Amino acid sequence: MATTRTASTVWSGDLKSGSGETAFESSGIGKQAVTWASRAEEPGGKTSPEELIAAAHSSCFSMALSNGLTSAGTPPTRLTTKAEVAFQPGTGITGIHLTVRGEVAGVDEAAFTAAAEEAKANCPVSQALSGTTITLTANLA
Repeated sequence: MATTRTASTVWSGDLKSGSGETAFESSGIGKQAVTWASRAEEPGGKTSPEELIAAAHSSCFSMALSNGLTSAGTPPTRLTTKAEVAFQPGTGITGIHLTVRGEVAGVDEAAFTAAAEEAKANCPVSQALSGTTITLTANLA
């Protein structure tokens, strides 16, 4: 069954001095403030499109890797994934780096790395971001 998730943003003012608020409508987890400064400089307690992409990518990748490992008969005990989305004002998103550390019984480093590379290539968020360079560091705990 297909699903649709919804978020919306209300923006007021110009790019550099204006501000917005992004609402997570599907989950109801609330609203987050967003500004140009939180995107191009320091977060200052606000989010950015790149942070939201990082959250989506780290969770999607973790699910894909968990599924791949489980399908191979070696379900993970724990996966910890960090996504770093690089943004350069005037250029855009310049790359994404995924770092995953896994606790997986019965898997060596090479098999874990291969499973992580497959998850990186095939998770739906990676596929949606295929126009961006995505790199990966994978290690067992």
